[in-house]
Amino acid sequence: MTTNAPKDESRHIFTKATIDNTPETRHVHQFNPRAIRHTVSLSDIAGLSKVGLHLVRIAAGDETTTHHYHEESDEFIYVLSGELSLRYGDEQYVLKAGDFVGFPAHGAAHSMRNESDTDATYLMGGSRPPIDITLYPEIKRKMYKIHGKKEYVDLEDLGEV
Repeated sequence: MTTNAPKDESRHIFTKATIDNTPETRHVHQFNPRAIRHTVSLSDIAGLSKVGLHLVRIAAGDETTTHHYHEESDEFIYVLSGELSLRYGDEQYVLKAGDFVGFPAHGAAHSMRNESDTDATYLMGGSRPPIDITLYPEIKRKMYKIHGKKEYVDLEDLGEV
């Protein structure tokens, strides 16, 4: 009898100690040098391709991204520690440990900043569609991600067909 099940399921199981000892990757946002995330990509180390799940640390004073929304990808965050200032659409919110926010595809633009004097950590996840468009309304830019390749265009240069 043949099965399609993985032969070594343990390669998808990670203890807290393993996660704590996994080096973070430092990501600087391509359009915002103040947006610096220190990330452990749990989904990548587990071999997941359809969903992204990341443990993210934001140092005091840093931002998470450029104000944006996705056309195809749902996102969420769950705050684990610290405090983050969330800008969601035109509203401001303070997020603390235990708070959850969902960002549906084609929803309001969002971004966060750590305005405290200590690090903040959160779990960030979302879908990974093969094609996605990210809109950055404040810098008037669209970024296209097609099968892992990213390209952008400034909206003033975008023409209709």
